[in-house]
Amino acid sequence: MSEIEELAAAVREFSRERDWEQFHDPKSLVLALVGEVGELAELFQWVPAAQAAERFAAPDRQARAAEEMADVLVYLVRLADVLGVDLGAAARAKLADSHRRFPATDHRGVAPHKP
Repeated sequence: MSEIEELAAAVREFSRERDWEQFHDPKSLVLALVGEVGELAELFQWVPAAQAAERFAAPDRQARAAEEMADVLVYLVRLADVLGVDLGAAARAKLADSHRRFPATDHRGVAPHKP
């Protein structure tokens, strides 16, 4: 069992123990996920891009960002579980497609853009 599958099983069990599966329809999970991404974004909102990595290396800020990233991950893993998506396989397939679409020889140091 992969680490993602273990996490999905743990979140599923957490939800079952509290009878929260009734609230975990895909739409509700997507909205919760967006809310958590918003909370993560809020931490960085007015931090200059050039200073973000340095500022969030501070233990208190790093811990706060980690909390929000964990919330994002938990909701994403739960959504994938509810929809029957193998998140690890989907991510590997997406990365393989990105390797094909954006070969390093053509895109090194160049931000990708959509036509």
